[in-house]
Amino acid sequence: MHDQSVRSLMRLAALLALPVAVAAQAPQQAGTLVIAGQSDHAPLLQINGKSYVDIESLARIVHGSIRFEGNQTILTLPGATGATEQAATQTIKPPQLSEAYLRTEIEDLTAIHEWRAAIVTAVQSNTPVTENLVGGLRRSAESKLHLAIAAATTDPDRSAVGLLRNEFVNMQQMSDQFLAMHTDASYIPPNSFESNPLDQKIQSCARGLTSMAATKQFQDEPSCH
Repeated sequence: MHDQSVRSLMRLAALLALPVAVAAQAPQQAGTLVIAGQSDHAPLLQINGKSYVDIESLARIVHGSIRFEGNQTILTLPGATGATEQAATQTIKPPQLSEAYLRTEIEDLTAIHEWRAAIVTAVQSNTPVTENLVGGLRRSAESKLHLAIAAATTDPDRSAVGLLRNEFVNMQQMSDQFLAMHTDASYIPPNSFESNPLDQKIQSCARGLTSMAATKQFQDEPSCH
């Protein structure tokens, strides 16, 4: 039903609000109300030169419903409930992470992954873990972290970038650990990562942030704290 038709129907329903003095006057039959596309009809009444229709008859011919709440009479037209529910569903949709932030977050996670992979490869191949090996990778990850911080413009972005910052800090601590281990000993056991709780935390946080990027919804990840 078009908006204009709905407004016309509501004006006709104003019969309910007639003053007592007017209602006391004898109404006269003034024809029949027929709505295009509807097979039913309702009688029109004329009072003081204006035409009115009974609210229950109006509800019947438009296939609507009536309910009473206190001194209110509520007419529900077909489709009104569905539209209201759809609007409510749309309004409760949680805000998403911005595209600009997600792009920089993924770039920083990639840089952190490359940083970690270089250390793992070096340890497993008995190659010294030195500043020359990790310095450039650390600076690349830090630079991309600053870009992600600058791109975080919404509340979900700012919550997510806090976790990303923690991931960088944890990776920095583990990198420093292996630098110190190389300084103290010429050999680092290849299985050093299996029992390293910091490395497990880094990998779990990375998985959480990656999943968050896929859904575009912020969700706190305990391993990133």
